[in-house]
Amino acid sequence: MTEKELLADRFEENRGHLRAVAYRMLGSLSEAEDAVQEAWLKLSRSDADEVRNLAGWLTTVVGRVCLDMLRSRASRREEPMDAYYVPDPVISPLDRIDPEQEVLLADSVGLALLVVLETLEPAERLAFVLHDMFAVPFDDIATVVGRSPAATRQLASRARRRVQGAAPAPDPDIGRQRQVVDAFLAASRGGDFEALVSVLDPEIVLRADSGALVGGAAASKVVRGAAAVAQQALLFQQFSMSSRLVLVNGAMGAVATLDGRPMSVLGFTVTDGKIVAMHILADPERLARLDIPEIRD
Repeated sequence: MTEKELLADRFEENRGHLRAVAYRMLGSLSEAEDAVQEAWLKLSRSDADEVRNLAGWLTTVVGRVCLDMLRSRASRREEPMDAYYVPDPVISPLDRIDPEQEVLLADSVGLALLVVLETLEPAERLAFVLHDMFAVPFDDIATVVGRSPAATRQLASRARRRVQGAAPAPDPDIGRQRQVVDAFLAASRGGDFEALVSVLDPEIVLRADSGALVGGAAASKVVRGAAAVAQQALLFQQFSMSSRLVLVNGAMGAVATLDGRPMSVLGFTVTDGKIVAMHILADPERLARLDIPEIRD
């Protein structure tokens, strides 16, 4: 093998880890792939023989690429991230998660957590993700954000305070999650308002991201409270008829289809027997880019 081929093999050994870092940083699967590819280009143009810890070097490179991408997002956006924004979901059949997805979803990175990460400043997000999720030393992160290690530690601490308690932790038992989601879908299909309310936490928050081009009742929105969310479920009762259960970021979810075409992906966060959060991605453009497994009855 040539030196370039050997280097490519070493990079491939780290690809899954790098995708996991970039996904947490960006909340976008396509952008995460772009960031990982940029890391490969930087590695292929560098003197790899001088890199003693390739995994650590690549992690900080991907972190720097993602930081630049987040800052570019912020500079293009006149307003903060829309409250209804839903990050890209990772969708798996109920019976399995493939090895690549297992790496991507290590530490149970749910949609609720990714939504909270979207509220952080780019440097805060980098410090929190690299240190708290991947144990990168603050000295290494400091070189990426251009601050002292002490200041970088403060970035992570500030992010940690905002994250803790903001993202509800799902029930670890998938079977119990499924019982609650099955009850929700059955109540929705049956048009049973009281049954819907009974499986929803009183303080539930629903985020529906339909993209910029969808208007009317299906437009992007944030809905709070059990009664309001139940009413929304009844408005879109026809989609519950065609919903099929899947795993969304390792937790219970569903894909709603129309004539076999995915119309929305729903992620549920179930805690103590109640649905405490729902995330719905119904943006046609983004759905078309997702790897959605074949849904069988």
